[in-house]
Amino acid sequence: MAGVDLLTVHYRGAGPALPELMSGRAQVMFDPVASSIAYIRAGKLRALGVTTATRIEALPDIPPIGDFVPGFEASGWDGIGAPAHTMPDRISILNNEVNAALADPTFRSRLSDLGTEPFASSPGEFGKFISAYIKMWRPVIETAGIKAE
Repeated sequence: MAGVDLLTVHYRGAGPALPELMSGRAQVMFDPVASSIAYIRAGKLRALGVTTATRIEALPDIPPIGDFVPGFEASGWDGIGAPAHTMPDRISILNNEVNAALADPTFRSRLSDLGTEPFASSPGEFGKFISAYIKMWRPVIETAGIKAE
């Protein structure tokens, strides 16, 4: 979207990549906030932008990349799933327990401090979220010619 051509260097996760970035052997990295926020706060990394549509609570002074590249948004998310044929009563129990944990102020505060923005939902709402996410990324994947390995 920005017309920038970056050389991609694959690492086996943030663990080996972050020292490369901090030493200057890599110049830029897209990384989940949770794995880099301590280095940002300690002044060892300089955050240039967040990939979410809006600023995040944990790094309120860091602008969204969308402020400079209109329409850019590329946030990741985590969710909990179960095998397709899991009994509905078990899905309900799991959903209720996860939502209860996400409602706990101490747990929510810790997640927020790591730069995540937790949200509770129902299995149906989560399914709609996943469908919308797939719809949003399909054109990008097709345009880039990305294929499953």
